[in-house]
Amino acid sequence: MDPATDITINASSGVPMTDQLVSGITHLIRTRQLLSGAKLPSIRALAASQQISRFPVIEAYDRLSSLGMIVPRHGSGFFVANHMGGEDAGGGSDPRLAEEESNQILQQFNYPGETLKLSSGFVPEAWRDLEGITQTVRQVMRTDPSSIVDYAMPHGDANLRLQIQMRLAIVGVEADVSNIIVTSGASQGLDLIVRFMLKPGDTVLVEDPGYYNLFGLLKLQGVKIVGVPRLANGPDVDFAEHLLKSIKPKLFFINTVFHNPTATNVAPQVAFKLLQLAQQHDFTIVEDDIYADFQATPTQRLASLDQLDHVIYLGGLSKTLSSSLRIGYLAAKRELVKDLVDVKVLTSLGGSRFSECVVAALLERGTYRKYLERLRRRIRDTLSTAVQRLEQHGWEVFDEPSGGNFVWTRVPHVDDSMVLVEQALKFGITLAPGSYYRPNGEASPWVRINTAHADDPRALRFFEHMAGYRGKR
Repeated sequence: MDPATDITINASSGVPMTDQLVSGITHLIRTRQLLSGAKLPSIRALAASQQISRFPVIEAYDRLSSLGMIVPRHGSGFFVANHMGGEDAGGGSDPRLAEEESNQILQQFNYPGETLKLSSGFVPEAWRDLEGITQTVRQVMRTDPSSIVDYAMPHGDANLRLQIQMRLAIVGVEADVSNIIVTSGASQGLDLIVRFMLKPGDTVLVEDPGYYNLFGLLKLQGVKIVGVPRLANGPDVDFAEHLLKSIKPKLFFINTVFHNPTATNVAPQVAFKLLQLAQQHDFTIVEDDIYADFQATPTQRLASLDQLDHVIYLGGLSKTLSSSLRIGYLAAKRELVKDLVDVKVLTSLGGSRFSECVVAALLERGTYRKYLERLRRRIRDTLSTAVQRLEQHGWEVFDEPSGGNFVWTRVPHVDDSMVLVEQALKFGITLAPGSYYRPNGEASPWVRINTAHADDPRALRFFEHMAGYRGKR
């Protein structure tokens, strides 16, 4: 029997049939029950096997095609795309190597609004300062209308860079404006670093678990990825030191504060050891501090200890202020910043001058500071509640977070979090499996929960359900 016809559709679950089909077929592809090149049932055949109309099947196949999971062939039907995951995921420059990571990101945007995105990385829209942003947009349009149509300067708006310089000082990083480049989100900062500092075949260290978009970017460039376990106090420095006896990495990518996805912070003793290793083995640390503004009282940063000698510092405001304004920044040695600006000009000319002017005004007027105070209080309340809810239902928390909006958690008797993903669908919930956050997609029992959604009735029913779940895949 074709595995695709064996998907179970629950018409009374409240989850649209299209979503259930997309999730079911995606699971079959990821678990290799449907192999690359396999032909899927025709639209008519799949609809008949599920006893549903053809329209949900048409929509599901269209969405799977957009995600790159399947490919249509004129006159022949639909086939599983040629995925290059698993053992081959660590090298090569074929763009298909990053396909899995791209799909993971796209799935955050492709589920309809009525499903609860429990693993989402976004602050809810209702929590954002829409009024403050709107007022500032109008102010910039009145006072600087040319910003609506002009290119931004390659380094970024001068006022914004000055504001960023002051923000860096808050976390102990002493940087001149010449050390700073404004980027289109922190993701562009990562892209510029990878493009300029790495070539196919180079080796880098990454955290395991870590940021899946980074993994995809590195694979796209043919860079070899070596994972270092992330512990409660930061990367496993003993493991890293052992690796450095046999490999010579160019870079080590580290998420310092409210790490994605474990929500842990790098402890001072770990930070000192990491910098010692960087000096001894001549590699550069890329410190991703994208969640810095969630933290009310700054803890130790690698860049504050090192002052940009062996560290490149990345930050941004997309996670807190606005995902649409897309403002990130990078601080590094002046010579490196100059080179990265050249790459930025070649690849994108410049950023959005209008977005940069709006964000600069928000920072100058204190609007952003007041908003952050409200946001931190709200996150603090939901975080403590989320941890309490999970532990009440027997879930295990990796390490109780001190802030941020993530909890890295597991159900003790479930070995593969794909089980959680499948069960979550029954409650109208979309959940990302822990394998998404591992360098080469290895199975994991852990999942990331966005605490903003943990008190939703659907989430509470799901937490309780999994506490008593004893089924097998």
